[in-house]
Amino acid sequence: MEAQNFTLEQVHSDLSRRSLSNLPGNLARFIYLASTRDYNTGSYHHEGLAFRFREDLACAALELAHRELFLQLAALPLKDLVKEVECYLQSASQPPEELLQLWQKLEPYRVALPLDVNAALAQLFVSNLRVSLAIVQHHFRKSTASSASSPLR
Repeated sequence: MEAQNFTLEQVHSDLSRRSLSNLPGNLARFIYLASTRDYNTGSYHHEGLAFRFREDLACAALELAHRELFLQLAALPLKDLVKEVECYLQSASQPPEELLQLWQKLEPYRVALPLDVNAALAQLFVSNLRVSLAIVQHHFRKSTASSASSPLR
């Protein structure tokens, strides 16, 4: 492959178009991007981007996209964050109720935060996510209770 001079914007666009657009919702995209970060070094890595472009540009594009999604999610009204959580839970390979319980217990979204984000914004996001999880759990319980008590037709 001939070396070309790509810009961060081009790599970011490629990432958005090829990888992120296939994921259902911004929370799923956020979690996916967090999973590309090495927790020991803080560096991001994506084989496809690194192969197609340069490793440093791939890393920068992943970090930029991760930060952008964090800012978008942190700015969401609670009702929209609840929808993101529901979408994420429905798209996961685990049963939604099981994943919901694990997220409430382990709080894996804490390690998904981008590095060097505003501490107050990070606390707000974590708090809003906890509340959203509680709302979704309430919805699950309510729908389970109503389906269990409804008469068979």
